[in-house]
Parts: sequence; structure tokens; C-alpha cells
Amino acid sequence: MAAKLQAKDAEEWTYRGEGAVNLVLAYCGSSPHFVGKILRIQKVSNDRHECENGHSALVNHESLLWGKFEGIVSAPTKEIAEHVYAQKVMCPLLGSEHVDAGIHVLVSREFLEAVDSKVLCQHPSWRVDAARVNPLRDSVLLIADHSVFPHGSLKEDFCVSVEIKPKGGFLPTSEFIAEGNAVKKRIIRFKMHQALKLDQGKISQISQYDPLDLFSGSKDRIQRAFEALFLTPQNNFRVFLNGSIIFGGMGGTADSTSSAVAQSFHDGLKHVISAKDGMHIKGLVDLLTETIFKSGLLNRLLEVQKLDTIDIEGAIHAYYDIISQPCVVCRKIGGKRFSARYSLIHSMQRDDKVKIVRDYLISATAKDLSMMISFKPKINLDEESPHRAVFLETSKQTFCYKVDTN
Repeated sequence: MAAKLQAKDAEEWTYRGEGAVNLVLAYCGSSPHFVGKILRIQKVSNDRHECENGHSALVNHESLLWGKFEGIVSAPTKEIAEHVYAQKVMCPLLGSEHVDAGIHVLVSREFLEAVDSKVLCQHPSWRVDAARVNPLRDSVLLIADHSVFPHGSLKEDFCVSVEIKPKGGFLPTSEFIAEGNAVKKRIIRFKMHQALKLDQGKISQISQYDPLDLFSGSKDRIQRAFEALFLTPQNNFRVFLNGSIIFGGMGGTADSTSSAVAQSFHDGLKHVISAKDGMHIKGLVDLLTETIFKSGLLNRLLEVQKLDTIDIEGAIHAYYDIISQPCVVCRKIGGKRFSARYSLIHSMQRDDKVKIVRDYLISATAKDLSMMISFKPKINLDEESPHRAVFLETSKQTFCYKVDTN
């Protein structure tokens, strides 16, 4: 583990983006320990009166859920437990070539406070109001910057990387979904969440992206998904050139793509994709479609998402039994008809209930992760590379590519 990061070190880290839970910083200094790396720093909600220091051990029911995976229950802090979770749970499911568990580096409170102050003006306003950096953490996660290729010369090579948040890719069919919530079986959650965000004023227009297209297995529909993400990227689609963002939101809401932004983006792509004027963006969409289809990662990701077989409306009943509490849901809805429906879950063996809740949580991870798809032109076709290759028919180019999740 590298030396503890201090307040002065905050100057060497720049804002890359953020989600609801983590702030992401990219390294811009010269230390060999950190070149080509990013930091993922946990945030804490502003409506919490106290920050967590990460030293809490897993509670009993969490130990019950994760006891079959070596190292999670014995982890001294929740941070380390989350790290082992990535190694022991997600790596086998998605493939170690696609999952970077990272390492923890020590940080001082002064470093975290300096980071929080430095990025304050770069946050979208609603992110500032919602959460801040947790100053009580004593370590943060250091992972590879997947927007660049390792060991490449950025002065000579051009690398374009696309980050997407695919979201949940299937419609639930669970018999435990209440009649009043049957809309979940017809409309993907992402679309419903878009309507909520519009109503809350967090976005100015609804995204045209449909996760069902991306996970369809059809090249035409996958291409349509990428085209929609380009038109309304919000915080679900970003493009980097040699590690610097050239398109998309910075953790906020780039609602739609203006002609000026599209032109700047187009100019950046000229370094990577050979095409006639005005066709570089189409070339990138074609390249993304071919690569994501060839990688097979979407299929694996969908399989993991579908571990949630009975939806939260079923899993919640197993959860209450695991924590040995009366089922609040059953008490609230009442009635013999509903009691009979949910008694199937409540009468299960404890191990079966544990599996239901565990699978639901693993599925939730798969629905909320990001994917980074990176390309660089392969100039010397005879040169061996640790990375797989894809051929773009429209430009007659061969690209090295890698697909990572985080």
C-alpha cells in the first residue's frame, strides 16, 4: 500500500465524475504509483447527522448472507468487505478480465476535506445538495483508469473510451408483484425513473435510451441504444480521448447534444476513426455495437441481473424472516389472498431465503455498475497484443479493445 495521501496531494487529483455513492478522481501528477489510476471516494448523504468511518463490522444477518464467500465476513471494515465482495462475488460472475477490484490506499482526513473543497464548484448543484465526501474514511479505492490502455504512450497512441451505465436490462415477471405495481412488468425501470427525474426537475427531457435495446442480443437494437445515448447522454454516456472527457456529463445531466458539442466530439474522433466528414460519430456507434456484441459481456451481465427472480416485492418477505422480524409488508396489506401468496416464501427453509436475498443484492450490483469500452487503432497488425481485436468494416480499420466494469 502506498504512503498515506495528505492534503497537499489533493492538487494532483482532478474531478472525473460521480454517482450517488462515490466521487471519482483521476490522477494528473507524476508519481509512478498513481499514473494511469483513479480514486473512488465514498460519499455520505447530507441528511445524515453523523458520518460513518467504515469500521463497523457486518451485522449478524449480513454475515449470514455472505458467509459462504471467504474473507467477506472476516473483513475488519465494511470498506474491505466491499473490496472482497468485488473479488470473490463479482469477478467469478462477470469474469476477472472485466472486473477490477482495485486496492485500498490510506488517506488523511485533511486529504478528504481538501478534495471536497476542491471539487465543490465542479459538482452539479443537485449533487452538492445531496451528498459530500465522507471525511472519516481512512482509506479509499485505487483502481486502473480504464479510459486509457496500460503501458501505452499517450503521445503516440490515441485511445478513445466510452463509459456507459447500462441499467437493468429485463422486465420482471414475478408473481409477487402487486396488481397496483403491474406497470413494472410493462415498462422498464429506467423509463419510469426518467419520468420521476423530469417531475423533480433533475432533467429537462426524457432520455430516448432503452436498456431493453442494449440487452436485446440484436445488433440493430444495440446500435439504436448507442444512438439514443449519444442524443441524450445525461450521466449515462461519456466519451474520453486519452483519458480526458470530450463528450457527456460530469456526473450531472447533459440532457441533449447541441450541434457545437457534436462538432467538438466529431473533431476528437478524427484522431481515432478514419471516415468521411460527418461520419465519425456513426463510425464510433458501429464500433461500439460490434465490440459490445463480440465481447459477450452484456450476456453475462444480464444473467447476473436475472438472479433477481422474484423482484423486491418477493425478496422483502425473505429478508424480514432472515432478520427475525415480523413481516411489515404482510401486516400492511393483510387479507387471506395475499397471505396465501406470500406464505410460500415464509415457509421456505432458511438457506433458501438467504439465497433469495443474496441473489437480489448481487443482481442490484449488476444493475447499477458502469462499463468502460476502450479502443485504440492497431497500426501494426502483426504485433502481438494482450488485448482482443475488432475490425470496423466501414473504415477498414482494426482496433485493440478492452471492456471493463466498475
